[in-house]
Amino acid sequence: QVQLVESGGGLVQAGDSLRLSCAASGRTFTDYAMGWFRQAPGKEREFVSAISRSGRNTDYADSVKGRFTISRDNAENTVYLQMNSLKPGDTAVYYCAADRVGRLDYIPSREGYDYWGQGTQVTVSS
Repeated sequence: QVQLVESGGGLVQAGDSLRLSCAASGRTFTDYAMGWFRQAPGKEREFVSAISRSGRNTDYADSVKGRFTISRDNAENTVYLQMNSLKPGDTAVYYCAADRVGRLDYIPSREGYDYWGQGTQVTVSS
């Protein structure tokens, strides 16, 4: 089992940037594709971004393409989400997730994640 701890959330103004981090422990980090999801008040959790085990492949929700960048540091067992040009609509709790997959460059289905962090709050004021 892998444990995930998110950090980096906070209160920012529209147009600002934040970088979220997710530190993994407990298992071999490079065995897992990683994802970011978010849940706004009163809404269902939604996919934000994903990155393959190798880091070569990424995926983004249409709502964040061109503004958010996912990356991973396999030496540090950490995945990041760089968020630029933040909007009030980005306000949510952001969750890190992990899915153990076989292929290095595979992006799992958005419903396939097995492990989740506790989340970090991001609030964007207008």
